[in-house]
Amino acid sequence: MAHFVLSVVGSDRPGLTQALAAAVLSAGGNWLESHLSRLGGLYVGSVLVDLAAEDVEGLRAAVGAVDAHGLQVRIAPALDVAAAPAEGEALQFSLVGQDRPGIVNQVTAVLSGLGANIESFRTWISAEAHSGAPLFNMHAQLRLPPGLSVDRAQAALEAISAEVMVDVSLAPAA
Repeated sequence: MAHFVLSVVGSDRPGLTQALAAAVLSAGGNWLESHLSRLGGLYVGSVLVDLAAEDVEGLRAAVGAVDAHGLQVRIAPALDVAAAPAEGEALQFSLVGQDRPGIVNQVTAVLSGLGANIESFRTWISAEAHSGAPLFNMHAQLRLPPGLSVDRAQAALEAISAEVMVDVSLAPAA
């Protein structure tokens, strides 16, 4: 068996997840993990499936039927992550502050400069409790490169927190 990643995007409507699940099952695949959501009015996400390599063309045909109803599906072979386990410390990173352009760019520039890998990343806007002003929220799982201390990463992120007017926190990943 091999792992494949399905990347999906299309007009949101009821039944898309079920149609995608039926396509995976009809090709003999097993749905392992997924990240699916409604974003900007579209249905977007990714699905990791386990499938015999010789059945990938059957999966392409099965998702083609879903594709014909306005969902674009791309299939890519997944890497064998078990062969090379991740090195370095895993951290949970959180940020909240007044929304403004450039926050993601500045934070990811610091993380990239440190050599940290963003393993998962989620952002959203919420309303400040008293004023209703938009608050930008970010949550990420990071993997620090071997040799980079949590204290150094924390200091680098705190150095920009005053500039972008946000609160940041780092904690060991569970």
